[in-house]
Amino acid sequence: MSKATFYHAGCSVCVSAESDVINLIGEENLNIVDIAQDRSRIPEAETAGVQSVPALVTSNGNVLHINFGASMADVIG
Repeated sequence: MSKATFYHAGCSVCVSAESDVINLIGEENLNIVDIAQDRSRIPEAETAGVQSVPALVTSNGNVLHINFGASMADVIG
């Protein structure tokens, strides 16, 4: 089974959501991507359908936008 991917940008909203998602599904079932730290992953997030962060992309490709922190346009700058 493939892992879900949690995209965030390091803000306090994102970090809080990351902690909650880890508690819900377990870190072993999750890839965590801080796109503020690894900007090369932004195109990957956009291709997956991420429009704002924090967002969880499930293992079957559904995008769950969580507690709006920042739009991708804001992240890209």
